Amino acid sequence: MRRFTICAMAMLLSIGTLLAQGPVKNIIYMIGDGMGLSSVSMMQLINNYEPTIFDQAENIALQKTYSADNRVTDSAASGTALATGVKTNNTMLGMRPDLSHAESIMELAQRKGMATGVVVTTYLQHATPAAFYAHIDSRHKLAEISEQLLRSKLDVAIGGGMAFFEERYGDKEEAQKAIAEAGFEYVSSMEELENADNNSRTLALVSDKEVGADSGSYLAEATSKALTMLEAQSKGKGKRSKRGFVLMVEGSLIDSMGHGNNAEAQQKEMESFMQAIKVAVEYARQHPDTLVVVTADHETGGLALISANADFNLSEQGVEFKWSTGGHSGQMVPIYLYGAGAEWINGIMENTELNAKLKELIK
Repeated sequence: MRRFTICAMAMLLSIGTLLAQGPVKNIIYMIGDGMGLSSVSMMQLINNYEPTIFDQAENIALQKTYSADNRVTDSAASGTALATGVKTNNTMLGMRPDLSHAESIMELAQRKGMATGVVVTTYLQHATPAAFYAHIDSRHKLAEISEQLLRSKLDVAIGGGMAFFEERYGDKEEAQKAIAEAGFEYVSSMEELENADNNSRTLALVSDKEVGADSGSYLAEATSKALTMLEAQSKGKGKRSKRGFVLMVEGSLIDSMGHGNNAEAQQKEMESFMQAIKVAVEYARQHPDTLVVVTADHETGGLALISANADFNLSEQGVEFKWSTGGHSGQMVPIYLYGAGAEWINGIMENTELNAKLKELIK
């Protein structure tokens, strides 16, 4: 009883400190798919240890990634944990192992009158983004996930995936018709997106499947546009009026380069993700009621940064990037925090605990 009382008092003090500093109105939830501490260390190393955006974090924590049925998770189970706060089996999305639905942070935010959005470099039906809006027993049912995306209440969704809408609805014309009937403005390119109405629900399918590797400034630009649109909808009047927003941004292809054991290609995907983080952090600096959370769903490749020479009498031995697997690993992954409420998320936690803390901020 005494231990329970002390824990309860500590939690109340944490919440009291947070409330005293002002409420968190907006959450930008950024997930580097497959990004481990080794990936972050690699970027520090190639940057000659000049400060990176990760070094600018106001607080840092760690999270465990295992799933309900496996000590090494896949993106569906870990995405579900980050999105809903529930441990589930590998390949399952937005539901518990008993197939009951788990409410995502997006769905909670929508119930609270907040705007919501998703931005990815892969297709929007992929495991991690789908965990934030879909409820299905297999991540591989892409046509059904496409249908659930249209039934979702997302306000902004930017990524690839038109091919799976065509699979579900027959052809592109029928897919566009279904998208319009669902209440989305359909956008097919970044150029069109730039000119899209900021106050409209927007589904931007800028490629048939993945946006693609080495996409340069795409993720940063898409993140910036999504923030502009969600902010506009937060300040809107009438039916489109919202109370703040939750945006999930995924650096999706860090994972693919880990699977391929390609350090140079992963560096490019990390750089793209880091540029998007900079956009989010700058937004938070200009909007002090915004929290930016940067983490990963799991680590991919078992990357190690090792000395290229065992003779440590040398002034520089060189560094080699060594991979131990073509799959995922069971390593803990980092959490970097910036802006409002950053001090409230601490220590080593389950991936489900991170979601619970973010939901508490919304509540």
